[in-house]
Amino acid sequence: MRRRTKSSLLWGIIGGMLFVVLAQGYLIVVDSLPTSYVGMLSIGLFVGVTVGLISYFTEPYLAAKGRT
Repeated sequence: MRRRTKSSLLWGIIGGMLFVVLAQGYLIVVDSLPTSYVGMLSIGLFVGVTVGLISYFTEPYLAAKGRT
């Protein structure tokens, strides 16, 4: 697996898990969310895929600028 692909997958996993953890923390501390657990997980999956795709497509730009 290429380093760029592996990095994007890891960023996607981190982004999705971060959303789910923050939503769970909100449930515990503040109040209920307007979605169910299945909805929360599907939003987390969407966030993970979005973060992974953004990181995949922006890495060459950042590498050209010398920021990676």
